Amino acid sequence: MANTKVAIIASNGGLFDAYKVFNIASAAAASDAEVGIFFTFEGLNLIHKEAHKNLPLPEGREHFEEGFKQANVPSIDELVQVAQEMDIKMIGCQMTMDVMNLDKDQFIEGIEVGGAATFIEFAKDANISLTF
Repeated sequence: MANTKVAIIASNGGLFDAYKVFNIASAAAASDAEVGIFFTFEGLNLIHKEAHKNLPLPEGREHFEEGFKQANVPSIDELVQVAQEMDIKMIGCQMTMDVMNLDKDQFIEGIEVGGAATFIEFAKDANISLTF
């Protein structure tokens, strides 16, 4: 997948959303794709220093927690670390951060803060665009 560019918008902040975003992003990066994720609204939870460690499961889906453990599925914290190691571009939405009164230092190391235009600049020539 060399020369492939994957642009992902993460706008939801639950545990299932995090698995979707980070699994797709890391699989694409492992295939030599250039990957960028734009985190906005509740999606900011996925890269927040504390929130990403305690993301909610959808109501009625609590049984998945045991299944994740039994299947040795990595934690979101581990997937975030993998994304950082794979140089996946992570952009926190400046507007959302302003609206929610959040600062860059409340998020994991290595994120960029930018607006929609920053993401559009990355995504304009993407081969694959996804929204979660």
